[in-house]
Amino acid sequence: MCFTRDENGASAVEFAIMLPVFLTMIFGIVVFGSYLAMIHGIQQLAAEAARTSVAGLSDTERNSLATSYVTTNVADYPLLDARKVNVVAAPSGADANVYVVTVNYDASASFIFSLPFVPPLPPSISRSAVIPYGGF
Repeated sequence: MCFTRDENGASAVEFAIMLPVFLTMIFGIVVFGSYLAMIHGIQQLAAEAARTSVAGLSDTERNSLATSYVTTNVADYPLLDARKVNVVAAPSGADANVYVVTVNYDASASFIFSLPFVPPLPPSISRSAVIPYGGF
């Protein structure tokens, strides 16, 4: 029996070497894709809540409109838990002509943080949207 010409197990060895690399790549795509989907969802909620707040005549009404928009539409984002969302809508402290809507999300209970070998990701996601008074 000559070992230099026997290639019967070559595919199995190559598969055993490449499988961990392939699975690591797929696992990374799923984890980071899920995290980025949560970030995108929070940003979209903040932007749409800011656009909705333009209809308010007072800061109290704008705050109410922004909060109710987020509360109503957070269920459209499957990776977000409505109980973990917090909305802060108020006039800007830096510019008196704009209104700021900030949506905060506590992602620490998300499934991606319970997976093994996940690098440390920030568990708190905060995104803001700014809109001028009058909507223009």
